[in-house]
Amino acid sequence: MKQTMMRTLGRSGIAVSALGMGCWAIGGPWTLDGSPAGWSAVDDAESLRALHLALDLGVNFFDTAANYGAGHSERLLGQAFKGRRNKVVIATKFGYHVDEAARTVTQYDAQVEDSDVASRLRADLEASLKRLDTDYVDVYQLHVWGLTIVRALQVRVVLDELVREGKVRTYGWSTDRTDAVRSFSTSPSCGVVQQQLSVLSDNAELLALCAELNLASLNRGPLGMGLLTGKFAHDSTFADDDVRTHASWHPGFKNGKPTQEWLDKLVSIRELLTSNGRTLAQGALAWIWARSPQTIPIPGFRNVVQVAENARALDFGPLSPDHFQQIEQILGRAVGV
Repeated sequence: MKQTMMRTLGRSGIAVSALGMGCWAIGGPWTLDGSPAGWSAVDDAESLRALHLALDLGVNFFDTAANYGAGHSERLLGQAFKGRRNKVVIATKFGYHVDEAARTVTQYDAQVEDSDVASRLRADLEASLKRLDTDYVDVYQLHVWGLTIVRALQVRVVLDELVREGKVRTYGWSTDRTDAVRSFSTSPSCGVVQQQLSVLSDNAELLALCAELNLASLNRGPLGMGLLTGKFAHDSTFADDDVRTHASWHPGFKNGKPTQEWLDKLVSIRELLTSNGRTLAQGALAWIWARSPQTIPIPGFRNVVQVAENARALDFGPLSPDHFQQIEQILGRAVGV
């Protein structure tokens, strides 16, 4: 692996490339509680080539989840890095019932007995370890955004046990709730939080909390689910089994199409993002690095072309402070917050 820009996973001390690869899209089609949650059909051979290229280009951090493709994404990572496990840092997530054969993911019964939390979590981890073809996970993340803090603290007890046993190196929660993160992260073994973050979707409060508590901010959606690449227009549509058709929860989509508001904002900052020869996608990643030293964007990918473009952003590094400040002013945000 070539020399590359590095960052640290918070208080865990684990060093990773400043760019990770998000492995949601390569999971292929699947459903979450009956609704399409994948990115339509994928080519597994192309996914494997893309994973190998990412490592060759200096990316050593890969973020997946048991949900993605109902385990398929994890299996691809296990296949891609067999014999090279010590060269990569793998993050995965847990918290749902996964049926690999049916390609379905469903929520666990909210009324599960407290005594079952540990056995369920351990079973989830063992299933992920088997798919990843490894005996440990570097970063294990609670994937249930809205879980109660009381239940999350019960989960954390088990996570601390798994760290002591060497099956997990550090852990975190994929949620944008600052109250949840503050309560969950009091253990020294908690090193990360995964949050939504992009140049058009900031979260100053959670970023400030990451800095205060020395947590790495793993950034899902750094390219706005593709909207920040400049490839889509207001009338663009997606396949029915593409999650973007159903992503009403994302501020950049409405009724299965990109919103004009997001497209107009992107036009307003396009020149600054593409400074010094960057593509739009590379500029969007550069903004995240300039935003905070805690950040590690994890853009998704479906092919080697996307991996090559995103990895090339490491060579450019963060946006200059001047360009960063100009973007914040154009978007009407307080600089330095």
